[in-house]
Amino acid sequence: MDTDEFRRCGTDMVNYVADYFDTLRSRPVMPYVQHGFLKKLIPEKAPHKAESYEDVKKDLEDVVLKGVLHWRSPHFHAFVPLASSFPALIADMLVGALSSMPITWSANPSGTELEVAMMDWLGQMLKLPEEFLFSSGGKGGGVIQMTADDSATVAIIAARARAVREHGDMTPGQTLDKLVAYTSAEAHTCIKKAAQLALVNIRLLPTDENFSLRGQTLAAAIKEDKNKGFIPFFLGASVGTTSTIAVDNLCELGKICEQENVWMHIDAAYAGSAAICPEFRYLINGVEYSTSFCLNPHKWLHVNLLCSAMWIKDRELITEPFNVDPVYLRNHNLNGDVKMPDYRHWTIQLSRPFTSLKLWFVLRMYGVQQLQERIRKDVKLAKQFEALVRNDHRFEIVAQVVLGVVCFKLKGKNNDVNEELLKRINDDRRIYLTPSTSKGVFYLRFCIAVYTTDSKDVSFAWNIVQEQTDVLLGLHVNGIDEKTKKIDKVDATECFQ
Repeated sequence: MDTDEFRRCGTDMVNYVADYFDTLRSRPVMPYVQHGFLKKLIPEKAPHKAESYEDVKKDLEDVVLKGVLHWRSPHFHAFVPLASSFPALIADMLVGALSSMPITWSANPSGTELEVAMMDWLGQMLKLPEEFLFSSGGKGGGVIQMTADDSATVAIIAARARAVREHGDMTPGQTLDKLVAYTSAEAHTCIKKAAQLALVNIRLLPTDENFSLRGQTLAAAIKEDKNKGFIPFFLGASVGTTSTIAVDNLCELGKICEQENVWMHIDAAYAGSAAICPEFRYLINGVEYSTSFCLNPHKWLHVNLLCSAMWIKDRELITEPFNVDPVYLRNHNLNGDVKMPDYRHWTIQLSRPFTSLKLWFVLRMYGVQQLQERIRKDVKLAKQFEALVRNDHRFEIVAQVVLGVVCFKLKGKNNDVNEELLKRINDDRRIYLTPSTSKGVFYLRFCIAVYTTDSKDVSFAWNIVQEQTDVLLGLHVNGIDEKTKKIDKVDATECFQ
């Protein structure tokens, strides 16, 4: 494919993508496929001779899109937002074309310096403490990781390295055996996975009635573990847990971590973006106590995958344990007045894309105001759905609705009824929801996940929930459907308690 052919095919694909977005509302959000469907639709081996763009394109609808779950559909309410926008898509095309990696300053001077600037721009939008910003002239700074998993893993490995240095009276292996990390039972799996990768013990701590981790719980756990000879060294705090979007009490936890020399890493992957709105800035109050902090612009700030923004107060805490310096990667252009970071020392992977370009396009083409308006609109739509739930006496709200997620269930203690309701809603395939459990209770989650979702889509979704509830409870009372045997064992009056 030469440049003329690329122009022709590229223009055609841009039109195809635009048409796809235009038709999303009319597409079934969930695919009608079963495991192994694709094997019947594609050859067993790659073609020996080249095929044309037209040959590939004609199979998109009948092969690829046949099995796609449409995350961009306004009827997709399963997970928190996964961002995409036309400015980011345009920038992504340029990122791929340039293929210039900001691993050292000399490898991509614009990439390195733009990442420094974008992390400061975003940090200023969040009103982060100055010590997290490059512009402060101190030790802090920001880096674009791939995901919140990467951010958590980098943080816990760096915290482990610090703990090993501080306990020089023991061998690294002896220290490692005694290290213990903490997070809440409601935290995202990225914290637990990071602990597993770092080979350290981790304790999942109970939360309060609002699913928030509190200082006294952490303090008690630390005291207990120190009495047993363990070394508390890391806390993974949450601003917006996956299940209920609960926020840990950062001020209480931060003071404990400060007293006990425990690294506090804040995972604010989804909810942290709301802090660019003054009325939601309180969600990250206590960030000043943290050693590292991350949120994902690829969730609520219109930057498509992959983009996780991570800040740290002292960059040497990361760059020292992650430093690799072969001759072929050494920087030979260090004569400037301002010392720029070599981001290869900040991340797990060496090969890293020019992601700051996507952030630059989005922040400029949306501006802070439009990004704030998107967040406020999503919260308003979630509040609309919450009101609909509260106005139906058969349902209850499980957790406080602060941002764009509503956790709800049919009243009653039995989880089977709610599991069956979710199955019926998703089997209907007009909308898509996911569940979760907290403190042993199963519930449904309704997320405002796409910027094109509007008030009519919320009402549409609620009507489907009511339709399936009417059918379920009718069958539940009468016990006439073979498929509902699991439900028939439960007293239907429990749904109305």
